[in-house]
Amino acid sequence: MQSPQSEKANLLLLGIAFILIGLNLRPILASVGPLLPSIQEDISLSFTLASMLTLLPVLAMGLGCFAGFSIAKRLGFNTVMTGSLLLLIVATAMRFWAMDASWLICSALLAGIGIALIQTIMPAMIKLNFGERVPLMMGLYVTAIMGGAALAASSAPFIGMNLGWRAGLGHWTWLGVVALALWLMVKHNAALPNQTAEQTVQLSFWRFRRSWLLAIFFALGTSCYVCVLAWLAPYAVELGYSQTQSGLVLGFLTSMEVIAGLVFPWLASKSTDRRAIIALLCLLQLIGFMGLALAPQVSLFLWAGLAGLGIGGIFPLGLIVTMDHQQNPMLAGKLTAFVQGVGYTIAAISPWIAGLIRDNFNSFNSAWLLLGGISLMAWILSWQFNPQGYARQYQVTRCVS
Repeated sequence: MQSPQSEKANLLLLGIAFILIGLNLRPILASVGPLLPSIQEDISLSFTLASMLTLLPVLAMGLGCFAGFSIAKRLGFNTVMTGSLLLLIVATAMRFWAMDASWLICSALLAGIGIALIQTIMPAMIKLNFGERVPLMMGLYVTAIMGGAALAASSAPFIGMNLGWRAGLGHWTWLGVVALALWLMVKHNAALPNQTAEQTVQLSFWRFRRSWLLAIFFALGTSCYVCVLAWLAPYAVELGYSQTQSGLVLGFLTSMEVIAGLVFPWLASKSTDRRAIIALLCLLQLIGFMGLALAPQVSLFLWAGLAGLGIGGIFPLGLIVTMDHQQNPMLAGKLTAFVQGVGYTIAAISPWIAGLIRDNFNSFNSAWLLLGGISLMAWILSWQFNPQGYARQYQVTRCVS
């Protein structure tokens, strides 16, 4: 039997491993936008086709969430985590040798599958291993996801300038290797969901109105997130910023997401009612997107920063509110997987729509206005997240799946 100090040390290492894994889940997406001008100079890639580099992995992330628990049940949670990290490493390394758009798109799709499986099982593992510290650990994990995006967006142009755009996209392989090495060291310390106990109480979440409400809320927030990842840097280039400066704009936005991911989940943990925090985050998004569309000359960094604060808080809050609805770790994980599955599948379309807008109107302004409207819709939906009613939401229909 382990001593309390040993258990704390093992839990700390497991938390660091989860954070490091989170850092790997967005560089393959965030590194594309700042390097898009260089990529388009070298290979044939329209804005609509370039949107596939975001659409396909996000779509794979959505569809993969539906199958993630079935795969984990058959192969084991540890095996799925290890295999998913390997898949992400291979997909990222492929970009060192990308010769055309199809190679990039193939790597994006493979990465999306790996990311989907990790994001499906991670909430259940966090809820099971961290108990009362779940909001804090979820905040750190989601912040790490956004931190990986910030790191990639900021540094990719500098790497691309010196080593070429393929290196700017592919060098994130080393980050995956480090995460895999640490995970292999600590995976035996992770408590795993009890599949047999979980079979005594299961819910078919797709039957419940609240599941769809949570999924749509997550989809709205994620649509804003993936659109800025795909198109903020190209938008900055069109406004006259250099490729390096455009990467810094996106890096600044994602840095604000990191700050928001740390601060707002902590603030939300002070009360079981998260609606006031969500309202503030939606307002920040709305102001940021309106500024990008209507007054970019004032300060692109200002509007990007405000939008980043909103996006960075909405993303973890969407997951935390979802997990609030279920006390059982396995059911909380399955509900989160459903919400992410539907949410990512819907959100995958948003960068493609924005790319179409850019190709047809030669401007991203309408896309930013659309995202402002989405922020308003998310605020309206969030009014229904009254924690006093959570217990009633899943009492009507219970079934064994």
